[in-house]
Amino acid sequence: MIRFYFHPTPNPAKVALFLEETGLPYEVVPVDTSKGEQHAPAFRAINPNGKVPAIVDTEGPGGKETRVFDSTAILLYLAEKTGKLLGAPADRPELLSWLMFLASGLGPFSGQSVHFQFAAPEDAVYARNRYRREAERHYQVLNDHLEGRDHIVGDSYTIADISAWGWLDRASRVRKGEEDPLGPYPNLKRLFETVDARPAVARARQVGAGHDFKKVNDEETKRALFPSNYHPSPVA
Repeated sequence: MIRFYFHPTPNPAKVALFLEETGLPYEVVPVDTSKGEQHAPAFRAINPNGKVPAIVDTEGPGGKETRVFDSTAILLYLAEKTGKLLGAPADRPELLSWLMFLASGLGPFSGQSVHFQFAAPEDAVYARNRYRREAERHYQVLNDHLEGRDHIVGDSYTIADISAWGWLDRASRVRKGEEDPLGPYPNLKRLFETVDARPAVARARQVGAGHDFKKVNDEETKRALFPSNYHPSPVA
């Protein structure tokens, strides 16, 4: 059984989609990051970095209970555990390359683009421009790679496509104010729409739906999500 520590945000959504695609048994454990539950000692014992998603596999290697954190690590772990959505063995170097591109580039720059457009003070013009343009540059890299391709890696749907879907689902926030945020990237838009039409996506979107996650963006939420902003000695 997989215990899946979840909040309805892009990185946990990737894991939810993998679990729904493969039918692997799992139990959802809600972590309300707006209330600061990710900082609780019990959760930090699972992910010392205090972020979702994380999983605990009660039937890990050798029958040992195993923790895994970070969405890319979880996707790789579960794909290897099940033998599903890994693509052809010959494509493994390409798969790892694009997974790292998504994990270290498209995902973080998308997240910071959202942060500086929606959460940061209005005077953060440089940061808003920096992160939005870098997110768009990553969109273009992936769009160019997808020319003439149905999938990011090889000839089949893999965890690379799942990983991209998680953040592309928030393109309207990454590219705030754009009527068709993926319109300038037609290959990327086609990939997103192809993945988003899969039946497992509808099920993944329902994960955690029965839990009343906090939606109010008050001072408690800001301190929970951005604790470094409240450091007693801010950088000048």
